[in-house]
Amino acid sequence: MTESSVEASPPAPGSEARAAFASRCNAIEEAYEFMLAYAAQGLPHEATSGSSGQIRDFLRKCDAGLSGLSDVLTDCVRQSGANPAEAYDAFIAVIDRDARAAQAAVRLVLAQPSIGSQLVDNLNASSHLRALLTDLFLLDEVLKSH
Repeated sequence: MTESSVEASPPAPGSEARAAFASRCNAIEEAYEFMLAYAAQGLPHEATSGSSGQIRDFLRKCDAGLSGLSDVLTDCVRQSGANPAEAYDAFIAVIDRDARAAQAAVRLVLAQPSIGSQLVDNLNASSHLRALLTDLFLLDEVLKSH
């Protein structure tokens, strides 16, 4: 068979949106997991840690993952054909509120000149961030059936 006779199969419907959703979930979840480890170190200041730059990198990735999250989720749901749309839209509105609140907290921490373990521990405990992760996991499971 020559290269010209081999055709790539088209991507599955909604696969681009699902990939964008997965990428954002991974960025948020990885940041949360890194923050748990960072908080456990008991560092009073960011500069005393070998992972000082890493905490900001993870927080920036989390911030990027949170930006426009509801639009990505809406695209994902629409492309999956999940119904009833109203139920998904209502849940995405909840996720949007939690994402905006979590993003405000992440940006507050990023604005600090030094990020110590206690500050990150308090961010980890934020009900917005924890609720958001749980909501994303729930939506991911629901969408797997479509």
